[in-house]
Amino acid sequence: MSTPAPENLGHISVPALQQYVRSAESCGLAREKVLAEAGIQPEQLLDNNGRLPGDVLQKLLNYVLPRCGNPLFGLQTSQFIQPGSYSVMGYIAMTSNTLAEAVARMPQYEKLVGDMGTSTVEYEPGAIVVRWNCRFREPLVRRHIIENVLASWTTYTRWMADSQELSPLAVRFEHDPPADRSLLKHYQHIFRCPVYFNQPMSALIASPQLFEYPLRQPDVNLRETLEQHAQATLSALKEKYSLADQVRALLRATLADASPRKEFVAEQMGMNVRTLHRKLAEENQSYQQILDDLRSELARKYLLQSALSVEDIARKLGFTESRSFIRYFKGYTGMTPGEFRQAELPR
Repeated sequence: MSTPAPENLGHISVPALQQYVRSAESCGLAREKVLAEAGIQPEQLLDNNGRLPGDVLQKLLNYVLPRCGNPLFGLQTSQFIQPGSYSVMGYIAMTSNTLAEAVARMPQYEKLVGDMGTSTVEYEPGAIVVRWNCRFREPLVRRHIIENVLASWTTYTRWMADSQELSPLAVRFEHDPPADRSLLKHYQHIFRCPVYFNQPMSALIASPQLFEYPLRQPDVNLRETLEQHAQATLSALKEKYSLADQVRALLRATLADASPRKEFVAEQMGMNVRTLHRKLAEENQSYQQILDDLRSELARKYLLQSALSVEDIARKLGFTESRSFIRYFKGYTGMTPGEFRQAELPR
């Protein structure tokens, strides 16, 4: 049996990871054992500017979740959120005038917290939708990370606004509700609004009025200084990670939303399509090869690790119809998706 390509889970900043470690400790788990199981050296957590691979968080959760006895572990990590948990992005948000200004800056600086997912701001009639697209696919881990992110955003917003009364209009989760329905009261305790499960996406739904709420520590001069530091840090990260890595991460985050367009990817990278092709060629890479390799990696994973239909997998990989996906996959592996699944799954 062939081994699927390893998932690229991005990176998490040390301050963001600390939130999970503190929550694990609050469950009575030994810090040293948690770190060891996740492959983390204690000295790595001393560097607040450090970043660790996303699979470190996955290992940590795979160890903690069966042992903590808390089915709401991810949700309740929000009580450990601190300004520093969001690195310099948190301080930039804190010094903004309104929540609208803070959220507008989030997509620009969220890579400083990590690139395990991407946020988007969308609009519905009378509401603003702040969506987080998680790149983790292991269902239990993904669930807890998504609940951590949305609950932490809510908690941090109240802190920035110095108002514990602020709440979203609604919260949407893509996963199932907890099996024990008595646990739903804990979601109400944190979000204080309707919470919906089995939704097409995970997001906070907010009113335009909430976005205009003034924050408690606006400081334009400090914010400008922080943004200069953030830009320098982002530049250093871009130098550390190749353009091919950045394109792959962007495609992974957007693949399921629509068939990828080179023009969109180039724009997100701050260049035109011709320059994108040239710079990738300098790294001995091509846009099409990156896309094909990513689709192959994810297709194999979905076929072997989920019960998704071929039609659903085709949509997740950005194909407009399943026939195109089947033709692509057979050209790549010599088998149809159904033949591959039958041949590779253990009997």
